[in-house]
Amino acid sequence: MARSAGADNPCTMEFFAISMLNGLSYGLLLFLLSSGLTLIFSMMGVLNFAHASFYMLGAYVAYSIARRVGFWPALVLAPLVVGALGAAFERYALRRVHRFGNVPELLITFGLSYVVLELVQLVYGRTAVDFQPPELLRGPAFTLVNSSAHGLEVVAGAAPAALCRAADAAVRVVCSPFPATRGFLMLTAVAMLIALWLLLTRTRIGLVVQSALTHPEMVEALGHDVPRVFMLVFGAGSALAGLAGVIGGATFVTEPAMAATVGTIIFVVVVVGGMGSLAGAFLASLLIGLVQTFSVALDYSLGSLLAALGVELSAAAAGNTFVKLTLSQVAPSLPYLLLVLILILRPRGLMGTRED
Repeated sequence: MARSAGADNPCTMEFFAISMLNGLSYGLLLFLLSSGLTLIFSMMGVLNFAHASFYMLGAYVAYSIARRVGFWPALVLAPLVVGALGAAFERYALRRVHRFGNVPELLITFGLSYVVLELVQLVYGRTAVDFQPPELLRGPAFTLVNSSAHGLEVVAGAAPAALCRAADAAVRVVCSPFPATRGFLMLTAVAMLIALWLLLTRTRIGLVVQSALTHPEMVEALGHDVPRVFMLVFGAGSALAGLAGVIGGATFVTEPAMAATVGTIIFVVVVVGGMGSLAGAFLASLLIGLVQTFSVALDYSLGSLLAALGVELSAAAAGNTFVKLTLSQVAPSLPYLLLVLILILRPRGLMGTRED
């Protein structure tokens, strides 16, 4: 969709709205991914370093299935396949080292991440594959039309070309389409959050799962197989990562580097939100998504901000590298800066609990 001159002016409602939506969609993708890691840690006490690898597997498995039967069956089947692989890994590998403590668990999941990466590169190559969303999700879900004469309005789908052209030269019109894939991602993440919360707090299965962590002997005495419960929990967490991979791979790009791209950021989300807290992971995901999106969109440097405030800098100060750094240049490091601040000010995280 064509944009009129002046569309990049950040001082518009359109800019704020589209940046907010982009930040929320990215944050909800992070939550969709980190929720499985949070589930595994809160129920089993295992910090799974291979979680991002299951995310990558979800994208590649969905790509293979979609080539044969289409995207929608792949959306259902790929998480089930990844969940089954995760359950098998817990049953035949992770369970064998569980009695030796946390360090062997970390090492075996760390090693699995490298094995998965090499297998993916061996089968699919080192370049990105062409994993396209279905026809229904191509194009915009809606378009924000910001007119200096009529204000901001929302048009479903793609806005007509005539609506994005100003009849009067004095009127400025900006059309900003919001991709349908991002909208579908947001709906899926919210639906998954509600379903997961209901499952853990309102069903007998959730009661058994939570009791198996705190009172395993009592749960076994009631006739439940605790190791099997943990296997199913690990499989469910892996399936959630696979679901995130299906949607993330179709929305962004499916390549071997996609696991490394999100591998560290999801641990930032889990720690900032509070280890084992699903609500904390949700809050931290949205916070990090918005911070990164707005820091890229508001591409100001310290020098430009001081100039806007009327502060004059000397020639030497204006040429300083630190003064010339823009927000977009430091945006990748902002989540880690937030992590450091949280660890200093609130070590248990935003919504974490500490057992004394």
